[in-house]
Amino acid sequence: MGSVDLIASCRDSICQIGDEIADAIVYVDAGTLEAFQFIGAFPLLLELGARAVCSLENASPLDAVADWHSTFSHPVRKIVVLTSRLLSDAHRYILRCLGSHGTVSHCTVLTAISEIGHSAYVDSPLGPDAFQEYETLLVQDHEEIFKKCEKSNKHKDSTIYTGSDFTSDADKDSEWGSGVHYGSNSESSPTKRNLFDGDLGQLEASRKRLSVTVSHFPMIFSPISSRAFVLPSEGIIADSCLSNQHGDSLGPGLPSISTGKPFDSDEVPPGVTLTAQFLYHLANKMDLKLDIFSLGDTSKIIGKLMMDMSSLYDVGRNKRSAGLLIVDRTLDLLTPCFHGDSFLDRMLSSLPRKERMSSSYSAAKNPQTPSKHSHAAVRRIPLDIKVPFETIFKKEEPKSTTSMVSEGIISFMSGWNSAEVDSEVTWLPDYSDKAHDDRLGSELGTLSGSLLSNYAGVRYLEALLDRGAKDGLMLIKKWLIEALQHEKLSSASKGRQGASSVSEIHSMVQILSRDQMSLLRNRGVIQLALAAEMTLLEPQSSHWDAFTSAERILSVTSAETTQSLASELRDFINTSTSVDSNKQATTMESSQGLLSFQDVLLLTIIGYILAGENFPTSIAGGPFSWEDERSLKDVVVDSILERPSSVKLRFLHGLDNELEAKARSKDVEINNKGSTEPASNTDDFDDEWGNWDDNDNADDQKEEAYGDMQLKLEVRDRVDQLFKFFHKLSSMRLRNHALGEGLAALSRFDTDSYSRKGLLYKLLLALLSRYDIPGLEYHSSAVGRLFKSGLGRFGLGQVREVMKAISESSRPDVELVLGGTTLLTPDDMFELMLGS
Repeated sequence: MGSVDLIASCRDSICQIGDEIADAIVYVDAGTLEAFQFIGAFPLLLELGARAVCSLENASPLDAVADWHSTFSHPVRKIVVLTSRLLSDAHRYILRCLGSHGTVSHCTVLTAISEIGHSAYVDSPLGPDAFQEYETLLVQDHEEIFKKCEKSNKHKDSTIYTGSDFTSDADKDSEWGSGVHYGSNSESSPTKRNLFDGDLGQLEASRKRLSVTVSHFPMIFSPISSRAFVLPSEGIIADSCLSNQHGDSLGPGLPSISTGKPFDSDEVPPGVTLTAQFLYHLANKMDLKLDIFSLGDTSKIIGKLMMDMSSLYDVGRNKRSAGLLIVDRTLDLLTPCFHGDSFLDRMLSSLPRKERMSSSYSAAKNPQTPSKHSHAAVRRIPLDIKVPFETIFKKEEPKSTTSMVSEGIISFMSGWNSAEVDSEVTWLPDYSDKAHDDRLGSELGTLSGSLLSNYAGVRYLEALLDRGAKDGLMLIKKWLIEALQHEKLSSASKGRQGASSVSEIHSMVQILSRDQMSLLRNRGVIQLALAAEMTLLEPQSSHWDAFTSAERILSVTSAETTQSLASELRDFINTSTSVDSNKQATTMESSQGLLSFQDVLLLTIIGYILAGENFPTSIAGGPFSWEDERSLKDVVVDSILERPSSVKLRFLHGLDNELEAKARSKDVEINNKGSTEPASNTDDFDDEWGNWDDNDNADDQKEEAYGDMQLKLEVRDRVDQLFKFFHKLSSMRLRNHALGEGLAALSRFDTDSYSRKGLLYKLLLALLSRYDIPGLEYHSSAVGRLFKSGLGRFGLGQVREVMKAISESSRPDVELVLGGTTLLTPDDMFELMLGS
């Protein structure tokens, strides 16, 4: 019986819809785009006969002519839409695509959300027969808009759809409907008509009604390896809230704190329902029969929902058995907050990612079922890492091969820009002398893209999952040397052993990129090398190391006394204040590698969680004494008032204008100090005589002092609320007595305070050693492979721990798949809990 392979399963599922894809233009939304990039699906779609693969949100009339120079002898008759969102969310974009193709007679819509998922989601207007309802709705809306356009245009060949045709009154101000004329029927233009004269005339004469097919396609997720996955950051499942706004919530993007109290049926967050739907259908698609275990309140609900679904469907008798362990992220917030020695974790934290494409999505609200969750959404950051390729095109010597490659790339980019196709590109000859031209950077920036987990048969991300920073760099160096040998290029680093430097990696990339064909053949490893270079350069590297050192200090200190832990936190905050003040006054580059105020707030979160674990008997008003906590609050207030312009935090919402005004006054004060004239001497005494009785300045100073005092009191109130949030974090284990006992029992596997092990590592060792875990609930009975989902987020550091736990358990028969809602860095965890 074969092993579980997530990437192979995704590709097999795409092959199963090959009949629909053949001879069709395929549209994918932002979430599907993100998922398919990780499995290398786009060449596969073209192999299956797709005319073109296009963006759903950024659809263009040019999509209709993408296959003009192909072997297809007839105009496009069908389109396929793959979406990771609700059908009601994607509806206007689908209409827009249909409006761009006048010859399309069939539309297939494949959605990652099942019919039950649509009917259960509170903001979806569709019911239990969601797919059939939407088929009827899409046909009706398409015909209505077509008739509207037909009446408003005397000549059929000039018929166009505009954004307003697909936009409701509530969406008039949306991003994509901003008055841009969209989608002339390119197939109906005279040029296209000449190409397909006979077929097109017959199709238009027949006026066939559009046929629509809607089906469920659950295999839209992002496998970063064959056995580790996350959900697409721009899909509806990751966007939907995992907890409602109440006292036990840490934010919509994290499960609620487990209290042991059951949820009411109408209080289940939409993200929980969709997650249960996804896990059930994913296992069903992969022919797995699940035995479900849960740890935490939210996971318990997911397990119950999945069991209810299994009673409605025949799960099959010949399926492989698998154990599904669902764990609340809130049971272990330390692991994703910690900065560990993980190459990929550093990469995700250091490199920029592309902006979300789905910002214009607004769920179609059902007026008959108003919901308090309607406005709750989680803004996940896409996993699409931007690796700028322009860094390899920097000029090294006059008339170098590199500059020739660069000019070729720029020529390609200029030709691709439709606005410049017929224009003369006058700036290209000067490019060889302008390595840092702004336009060059903006043009080549579009060549940046995500790291592929499956590229040219090499699963790069899978190989790097369990690597630290040095080991990851060594592995990339090995790949570069192999690529150089394959291209028969020499390098000074060839055969050298020992640690790799960033400059050494960069020189090999330069050699490998001098030839255009070599660049194209090896773009996967070149992209990884560029990402590694950016990750390990200053100040990112020093900043990461400073954070790791601070966390190690807190971890060790937390085993001593609460006073020493509070003292360390206070010192970190004071140090960040002095560093930021120094940066503001001198703009020193070296200080960028040190900790900022936001950094020390994350350290404070870590400190409170550690204090709650090590001192559970002092939770009444928080883990620290009144005096220690008051001193911590004082330094936080002073830090906010010291540099108000650098603080954009949720708990300060509403004070933005006041803090910005104070920041401006501080900037003016600093500038005045820098340009102050020397103090006046006694010769100016007579000139000041007439101003002695003028009290205007004194009154202004009193008003300013009063305003500053009022602002300080407001900030102090907000900081008090912030520390109540910290109290939640420190008391998480005491909210649920049974669960607290289970987590305490797992501490036997934590032997070294310098290298803390996460919850999943300890939980796996306990389960494989057949220990009883208080709080762990069975939803069914059997034993099989372990299929595990870390709800909320799993860190890449946890992947290494999980692999280690399996090897230490001496159970080679256990197959493990690790999954989570999203993949987050420590900065993203801060954003979920305290961000703007």
